[in-house]
Amino acid sequence: MRKLPMPTEQELMEGPQKISFQIANGNVRQSCVLQTTFATRMQAHKYLLTNWMTIEKMAREALAAGNLENGEIQLGMI
Repeated sequence: MRKLPMPTEQELMEGPQKISFQIANGNVRQSCVLQTTFATRMQAHKYLLTNWMTIEKMAREALAAGNLENGEIQLGMI
């Protein structure tokens, strides 16, 4: 198994990473942002892919409930 790279100086200055993704909503795409506690984008992206089914379900539930901030669905880690 590959080791994840150490955080860069830029990533350490930025703090916890956010990952943006989209889900289909009929014929349009809905922007979503997942706030993580990870120091690197690669770690946050791996988390998103590993937990995709649960995160997508959370995003669809937020969309159905109308929980949008500035046109985006804001999610936190599981």
